[in-house]
Amino acid sequence: MNTASPTSPEQAATGPAAAPQPTARDLLLNRIQKDIPIVQRPYQVLGAELGLSEAEVLGMLEEVKAGGVLRQVSAIFDTRTLGYQSSLVAAVYDEDQLDAGAEIVNGHPGVSHNYRRNHSFNLWYTIAVPPESDLEAHVQRLHELSGAKLTRLMPTLHLYKIGVEFDMTGNEAWNAKSRPQYTSEQRNIGYAVTDLDRRFVVEFQKDLPITAEPYADACAALGLSIAEVAAHAEQMKAAGALRRVSAVFRHQSAGFRFNAMGVWAVPQDQVKEIGAQMAGFKAVSHCYLRPTYPEWPYTIFTMVHGRSKEEAFGKIQAIEEEVAPGTQYDILYSTKEYKKVRLEFYRPEFYEWEQQELGGVRTEAVTA
Repeated sequence: MNTASPTSPEQAATGPAAAPQPTARDLLLNRIQKDIPIVQRPYQVLGAELGLSEAEVLGMLEEVKAGGVLRQVSAIFDTRTLGYQSSLVAAVYDEDQLDAGAEIVNGHPGVSHNYRRNHSFNLWYTIAVPPESDLEAHVQRLHELSGAKLTRLMPTLHLYKIGVEFDMTGNEAWNAKSRPQYTSEQRNIGYAVTDLDRRFVVEFQKDLPITAEPYADACAALGLSIAEVAAHAEQMKAAGALRRVSAVFRHQSAGFRFNAMGVWAVPQDQVKEIGAQMAGFKAVSHCYLRPTYPEWPYTIFTMVHGRSKEEAFGKIQAIEEEVAPGTQYDILYSTKEYKKVRLEFYRPEFYEWEQQELGGVRTEAVTA
């Protein structure tokens, strides 16, 4: 089913016809999504790049943080390289049981995102569990506890792209291209996580303060100098465990109130080529190859965000017109957000949930 809204080919290719000149604030917000250097005074470095003083940078960031646009500044880690197992999960609920089921799913400490979407699979959530845990057992238990009628695991078979970068200027064409920052090729499955790695993760997954020396507390907790912390960060980046330190925005507060998940029935012999091409669209924040099921023919998932439904659908249409004309696809969008948080690694609450609900007993794979 093709559910794209009526958007002209010209709109899909070019996006907004005109936009105001980007402000210094817009350029700063674009820049801090890419990476924030691990140096003693990173905002002084970023300010120098943009022709701003450190005080101006801090003032702008404090303002957007107070206004709710900036959610946090922290490190982004790769779950797989750290040994965690994760998956997108799609489930079917009776409409009158959906809210209650979502609340139970939300109670799992490894669930970071949970949405109602416009599909018979009406609940979509992401879940991650540590290396020693059984992902399928956790999902099976959530299936049972929450009253789902059908639950399907949709893990990542190949990561073509992950990396959210909102265009705060409003000037980018909907079919603009950029090289994906992070793909499956950067992952290092089997990486031996060290004690220092775990301590680093615990400190750097926290919301770093908007101060001249935001890494001071983390350095003190680790007992390392900023140079030593930076060197270890580079080691974790080389291993694929750490992607970057960057800003994370609240999509809606930043003006991106609408998300659209384009799902594409690309034949298996074409997924490598088509997936890479779709990932090259800058508007695409996530691009994955996922498994199919008898009731689910879609192989490639692409996520985009827009300031409006028209913009989000237009970005999907631009992909269809340029890369996948004639391909069966659908657009799923969120109609309710139940949960959206950053995944926190090594949380004691996770092990408490596991002990209470599974008690160390592993169940069979989800087949309901």
